[in-house]
Amino acid sequence: MTVWDRPEPPTRPVPLDRERIVAAAIALADEGGLEAVSLRKVAARLNAGPMRLYGYISTKQELFDLMVDEVHAEIVPEDQPGDWREALGILAHRTRQTALRHEWLADLLGGRPTLGPNGLAVTEATLAALDGLADIDTVMRAVETVSAYFTGAIRREIANLRAERATGLSKREWQRASGPHVTRILATGRFPALAKAVYDGTDVDAETSFATGLDWVLDAVAAKLTRPPA
Repeated sequence: MTVWDRPEPPTRPVPLDRERIVAAAIALADEGGLEAVSLRKVAARLNAGPMRLYGYISTKQELFDLMVDEVHAEIVPEDQPGDWREALGILAHRTRQTALRHEWLADLLGGRPTLGPNGLAVTEATLAALDGLADIDTVMRAVETVSAYFTGAIRREIANLRAERATGLSKREWQRASGPHVTRILATGRFPALAKAVYDGTDVDAETSFATGLDWVLDAVAAKLTRPPA
């Protein structure tokens, strides 16, 4: 029986339910990442004994599943656009925005699909956007391709944000600090392609990079989509 199927125990002193437990866990994760989340710490935040939580959640993984599903409510679009490309773009951007609000989500994106109601709603909106545009296998590969792109891009962006906090250096500050070393290495002539990228490439912000890459991936998906004959 999954956590989604198991009924909650009756309320006892110190009112408790999964909604309050998950909200407390998300608050801890938002403050200190997934490493700050434990059943003991969640119980302490709720002024409850740790053993009380086991009536609602059996393992930390179940707690993570509930947390992921809760923040997926922020990804579910209010309306389903008629255009598949717009629909997938909105879902990708909403996933990025949610991960920036809850950085720990980046660590749990991908892998097995979430089976909670909000996660299933996101999956349904994704598949519905492509419904009827190609055979189901093509649709599934398209969904996997778009998901792989935005998952990787989000994780990279979050990793950079964490590096800034860990080092105390912004991207520009890190580039300036690393500049002399990079200049010496490129002057050897051993890395001409890298030198061209460093000296001639245009630096863009994370949002622009994400949007551009997403457009290119959607271009590739569009080339594969063919409406089946009537």
